[in-house]
Amino acid sequence: MFYFIAKPLKGKKAKLFEEIKARMEREKLPYRFFVTSHKGEGGELAAKISASDGSPIIVVVGGDGTLNGVLCGLKDPAACTLGLIPAGTGNDFAAAAGIPQGIKALDLILGKEPVFTDYLSFSNGLRSLNIAGVGIDVDILLRCERMKHFRAKSKYFLSLLTSLRKFGGLKMKISANGGSEEGNFLLAAVCNGSRFGGGIPICPPAKIDDGQLELVYVECPKHKLVPLIKLMRGKVLSLPYARHILCREAVLEMEPPFTAQYDGELHESSSFRAEIVHGALKMFRG
Repeated sequence: MFYFIAKPLKGKKAKLFEEIKARMEREKLPYRFFVTSHKGEGGELAAKISASDGSPIIVVVGGDGTLNGVLCGLKDPAACTLGLIPAGTGNDFAAAAGIPQGIKALDLILGKEPVFTDYLSFSNGLRSLNIAGVGIDVDILLRCERMKHFRAKSKYFLSLLTSLRKFGGLKMKISANGGSEEGNFLLAAVCNGSRFGGGIPICPPAKIDDGQLELVYVECPKHKLVPLIKLMRGKVLSLPYARHILCREAVLEMEPPFTAQYDGELHESSSFRAEIVHGALKMFRG
């Protein structure tokens, strides 16, 4: 059985629903289609489906946030198969997984076998397929959330300018591979995918099926514009005060509670311990 979990789509994207349904009917494949009505419902649906069906195929129609909610809701990711039809704003994981946009993604799902895909598991029970972390990127997102009456691009630009001026870094201890470093950091992220924030290449070498967690962190300099420009251009790892570590597990320790992002979804947390899960979850991808 195919279970489609979709976020509400408007405009041209709304036609995607009818294209999916028409294709499934034409192929005479069993399916159910759910459209979420509130934040968090994707995870709730995934929990119910994975508890009642021993080996479901769950296809997310949406972006990184919708995909993250479904992944976090799964009772046992190893017993499920995930598909993705990108229909979000950034679609960062889709880019890392080689998944095409729109209805072409359904062609991939129906025409290829699923393959093992890594994901990140956290001590607080959350999961991430792409990138999770703390720092100035989270500060920007928090400011965006407070700007209710601005357009998306305007909110992000204004929030970026404010964070450049006001964000003073995060004091934390970062541990991996038996070593640790303490300091004041601009950002720290654990990566399975290579990009976040709608195309920002934070860790170009990252691969989603190599069993490696890629830890990236950057010390907070006096002038924050330079590392942010490097980050946007995919060259942040070239900075002398940036670190890139391959590991299986990483721990970020700072004064709780703090806000972290998991595939762009914000959660208040009291701990941040991440480990890579390899050879468990199957996905349809390029």
